[in-house]
Amino acid sequence: MFDRWGRWVHRRRRWVLAVAGAALVFAAVWGTGVFGALTSSGGFDTPGSQSAEAARIAERDLGRDQADVVVLYQGRTTVDDPSFRTSVEGALAALPSDKVAKASTFWTTNAPQFVSRDRKATYAVLQLAGSDEAAREDAYKAIRDDLTEVGGGLTAKVGGAVGTGVAINERVSSDIGRAEGMAMPVLLVLLVLIFGGLVSASLPLLVGGLAILGSFTALHALTYVTDVSIFAVNITTFLGLGLAIDYGLFMVSRFREEIGRDGATAEDALAATMATAGRTVAVSGVTVAVSLSGLLLFDQNFLVSMGYGGIATVLVCMAGALTVLPALMAVLGPKVNALPIRRRRAAAGRTDGWWGRVARSVMRRPVVYMVATMALLLALGAPFLRINWGGVDAKVLPDGADARVVAETLEARFPRNATSPIEAVVTGTSDRAAVQAYGARLDALPGVTDAAVTGAKGTTTRIALRYDADPNSGAARDLVQRVRDVPPPPGARAHVGGQTADVVDQLSSIGATLPWLAVLVGGATFLLLFLAFGSVLLPLKAIVMNMLSLSATFGAVVLVFQDGHLSGPLDFTATGAISPAMPILMLAMLFGISMDYEVFLLSRVREQYDLTGSNTAAVASGVQRTGAIITSAALLFIVVIGAFATSGITFIKMTGVGMAVAILLDATVVRALLVPATMRLLGRANWWAPGPLARLYGRYGIREGDAPAPSRLEPVG
Repeated sequence: MFDRWGRWVHRRRRWVLAVAGAALVFAAVWGTGVFGALTSSGGFDTPGSQSAEAARIAERDLGRDQADVVVLYQGRTTVDDPSFRTSVEGALAALPSDKVAKASTFWTTNAPQFVSRDRKATYAVLQLAGSDEAAREDAYKAIRDDLTEVGGGLTAKVGGAVGTGVAINERVSSDIGRAEGMAMPVLLVLLVLIFGGLVSASLPLLVGGLAILGSFTALHALTYVTDVSIFAVNITTFLGLGLAIDYGLFMVSRFREEIGRDGATAEDALAATMATAGRTVAVSGVTVAVSLSGLLLFDQNFLVSMGYGGIATVLVCMAGALTVLPALMAVLGPKVNALPIRRRRAAAGRTDGWWGRVARSVMRRPVVYMVATMALLLALGAPFLRINWGGVDAKVLPDGADARVVAETLEARFPRNATSPIEAVVTGTSDRAAVQAYGARLDALPGVTDAAVTGAKGTTTRIALRYDADPNSGAARDLVQRVRDVPPPPGARAHVGGQTADVVDQLSSIGATLPWLAVLVGGATFLLLFLAFGSVLLPLKAIVMNMLSLSATFGAVVLVFQDGHLSGPLDFTATGAISPAMPILMLAMLFGISMDYEVFLLSRVREQYDLTGSNTAAVASGVQRTGAIITSAALLFIVVIGAFATSGITFIKMTGVGMAVAILLDATVVRALLVPATMRLLGRANWWAPGPLARLYGRYGIREGDAPAPSRLEPVG
């Protein structure tokens, strides 16, 4: 199938490139409009959860009470000085009424949480005009400069939900251009060194550029049918660029190998390339897309939009690698080796190169290597057992950003959790005495410092609870559960929400969905790898090794981003907590990407096994033939991720660093040591399948030519 596709592309190569050129122009014009169509930085809440219901009911019955903008005022005098009040109220009065719906201050509410402990700072909470998030963001941008203009010797800094969201959006957009500018020159230099020629080096980079514009176009199209988070731009861009360069490296390397064979024509070389590397790219791309499809099972819009964007991006990469790249290679033919910068070295033999010697060394002592590598991966993963969960807030911004300064100042100098209380929304009763009694029971809970009614209308009352614990701590999550356990007034219902309650609901929702993710991704991956290699044991082994690699990655993420190790060199401030959505996103992406290298390696091993019938020789040859390419692909991917890991948004940096660690482990410890060791121990059982499945593979397997179906179980050796 794939060889026929290669010949078809070769015959129609100019038409393929013409269509690709038109698509590229469209993507450059329309696709780049994605930046104005994405939603803001939210999407981490859990629709239908108790915290989401609390927010929905309170807004419906009591009106919006969100801190869209928080303006922090600081001065040398105290808030008791009349000039302090005059300056703040004068600045707020000057704001246009069509942009600000309501402004709350210490002097309008007399609420003590509005004043710092030293009484030299206070804040105003603004509710912006606008029926939706986009309208409120526009209102904020219109008054942003005016918010910091205050007299009387005071200084003003701006934060709050909308202020933070806009700051994140603008940072994400600027990070994209900077990361691409950093990555592209480095990638070109490395590709030239890897290939030894300018023409061959430019092909994977060209596919990478197409992938970036293609991912923008795919995301823009998705915004017409669903909300897509602004964070999807960063993550799908580096995912698309990394995968496209991986696929380009695999394809170009194999084409150069085939075109160098005696008597090989460009068409024959392309057909052979598509039958081998092209088949691998197709299996890998579908595997990565299936892994990302698991994100669609979750309730959080952030994960769902990442799933849609990731799937679209992977399909764009795969399509480019299987159409545009073969057409370019067909046009170039032997000229793919043009403009060399050094003489090409002769290809290494099947097992006599450095990687082959490593594989043979491992296979002489497979038990030692397997136990040692598994112990290393488990030890690296151990810190994940003490992960602390938290929400996404202004602390994801760089140190010194105004929105972050506001959040940190409120936490350090004002009563604890003044702007992030636990909220109990009581519905179904207008009995004020019963509601007051319920509030008193909440106030008496250990850890609660104050319970105050912040809104009441008809049969709905909102009670805000301030407490001593950090909102991202386990103690705060336990307090949420204790609040939920308090019986509401007779005949009434209570919905408990707020920042910490939202994290509790996220954890509950994600925990309930994880088994379904395992069934979908694990089952689909097993099926795809079985159809690719005709083995029952290899897919199971690949899944287990991927989970070991992922556990080590998550342990490293905890050490770095929760505990703060390397925070100086990586330029971020550890918050002591990790959002529950981020490990899920990393799991979905990395599970698929790890299979990328697995499929490439096993394809070469299977190819040699079909020729020789020797498991040991096939493994050594497969590792030798793919070792340099997988290492190069991993290095290039790490360069891409490293550029995007310079993002000023902490959890995008965390995703990048985590992926870099995973790819490094996968391309070295797992592929060079653990895979040869386990395949040596399994021997011929690597390729075994029971009779019915062997016949299924013989009929429907994704293989080329007359490759044989797997043999029945033979002695391991």
